[in-house]
Amino acid sequence: MTLNLCVLTPNRIVWDSEVKEIILSTNSGQIGVLPNHAPIATTVDIGILRIHLNDQWLTMALMGGFARIGNNEITVLVNDVEKSSDIDPQEA
Repeated sequence: MTLNLCVLTPNRIVWDSEVKEIILSTNSGQIGVLPNHAPIATTVDIGILRIHLNDQWLTMALMGGFARIGNNEITVLVNDVEKSSDIDPQEA
């Protein structure tokens, strides 16, 4: 069983695909979300979003926003996001 994850900024859709699980930074701590998670709405803190796909984990840096979880769908609306593959270590 999978979850449909959609990560949005005001300007673009960053991610819209099925995932196995996520770990999300909220203002009250990190939460893990697996299929059939209880419905919640929460604020998203500045931090890391971890996405579990098949046998690998991807990470994104989130710049605060909101998340809605329910019916195996996760919508994350954030001010800005950077995929780990797009971050230049020299610039950071």
